[in-house]
Amino acid sequence: MGLRFIGITGGVGAGKSEILKYIEKNYRCEIYLADEVAKEIQQAGTECFRKLVELLGDDVVGADGQLDRKRMAQKIFVDENLLTGVNGIVHPAVTEYLLEHYERAKENPEIELFFVEAALLIETGYKNIVDEMWYIYADDPTRIRRLREARGYDEEKSRSIMSNQLSETAFREACDFVIDNSGELSETYRQIDERLRGYTALA
Repeated sequence: MGLRFIGITGGVGAGKSEILKYIEKNYRCEIYLADEVAKEIQQAGTECFRKLVELLGDDVVGADGQLDRKRMAQKIFVDENLLTGVNGIVHPAVTEYLLEHYERAKENPEIELFFVEAALLIETGYKNIVDEMWYIYADDPTRIRRLREARGYDEEKSRSIMSNQLSETAFREACDFVIDNSGELSETYRQIDERLRGYTALA
């Protein structure tokens, strides 16, 4: 049975983190969060760091020698070309990192599943890389409640963020499998187990 590469995506408040916690606890897998990988590959001394400083200027390096994310954000906010440039550096570097770790994981008989999670997996072309893409769905009232409880967002802020992400239709059209995470977690876990049954010796 070959190592299965699965992408997990969905809008803010859909509950992707809870799903990954369950998978990590119950399956022989490696899980990577694209946002965390992006931070790692931008550490001082990396090729990605060098290219970003070259693009954005030496003043984006903070007193600690690392990238000053606030300063970066200020520059990107006022110049769309810089945003395009940063994405053109970071996204390919993240993909390269993940593919290297995927190849390594294939050599480990203990690993049966390889997951990557990000809100922007579809937009950044992972459909062409993963074996299958999962859409974690939750209805709007559930997402708004979760964002209020977890982050203290009011409804207006939550809806504003949600409106800037892909629509439910776009997510569904681009993904191979949908997990409805609107209800009880036990039902969500059942959907996960059912989907993974054919990919793992643990099922």
